[in-house]
Amino acid sequence: MIPTESTNNEVSHIPVLLNEVCQNIDPQKGDVILDGTIGDGGHSKELCELGGGKISIIAFDADKNAIETAKKNLSRSKCKMLFVNRNFRELKEVLKELKIDKVNAVLLDLGWSSRQLSSSGRGFSFQKDEPLLMTLSSKLDENTLTAKDIVNEWDEKNIETIIRNYGEERFSGRIAKAIVKHREEKEIKTTFELKSIIESAVPAFYRRGKINPSTKTFQALRITVNDEIESLKATLLAGISILAPGGKMAIISFHSIEDRVVKREMQGWVKAGLGSLASKKPIVPSEVEIKNNPRSRSAKLRVFIKN
Repeated sequence: MIPTESTNNEVSHIPVLLNEVCQNIDPQKGDVILDGTIGDGGHSKELCELGGGKISIIAFDADKNAIETAKKNLSRSKCKMLFVNRNFRELKEVLKELKIDKVNAVLLDLGWSSRQLSSSGRGFSFQKDEPLLMTLSSKLDENTLTAKDIVNEWDEKNIETIIRNYGEERFSGRIAKAIVKHREEKEIKTTFELKSIIESAVPAFYRRGKINPSTKTFQALRITVNDEIESLKATLLAGISILAPGGKMAIISFHSIEDRVVKREMQGWVKAGLGSLASKKPIVPSEVEIKNNPRSRSAKLRVFIKN
């Protein structure tokens, strides 16, 4: 989901690549569709309508607030809806509990919603001064990994590694060094503190660039705290195993790290003779969509069709 500002100053969501997702999944009467990241429910709402209200949707989201929002938005849906407040990496276990063997489609929209980034109070965004948590976990105790733990307790080499690998940040070394130096004087507790440290570590020309210099470091911390890459890998493996013959798996990613994981996995399935790709290249937003929704510009959709 890509956040956009509505006229009443509240944040609304426009489902990214909506037409392309629906065309590729092409829901038919009786289909069971697993939406692993329900968000506000935009994709599922359209899929339900295309299926004439005759499909079933299993809606996952690790964010409890997202589940509640989707329930409200889909309350008038004619489709059979089942909401699951669990991480999508658990989809195989959940389906086993539900005694469902196969599904006809798996959809994952890997984008972060505006609510998570700006209204959660957990420090996902550098736009608001909030505690450095960055976790979607509803359970917060001493065993829950947070961004605060990473920047205050991890050694410089490990901090530099995640910023470089998960943020693809060119100044990862300078940022990691600045973080460690700052924490020797004072514990880093908030997003604004971290943002200030990052800005002080990078060159002036970088601070004046089109992308905020904190963007990639915050991305790296979110990915690490929520174990996003390993969750994605586990979900892809589970997803292909529960996909029915002729079923489709549609994945929307928003940065190159996730897209590479999806690309490599799907290419491996093709080589193994498990099915085919809907298109060799990823499906990207049209110029019209990007104009109406500028933040959709980095979205890539890959679709695998199982034999």
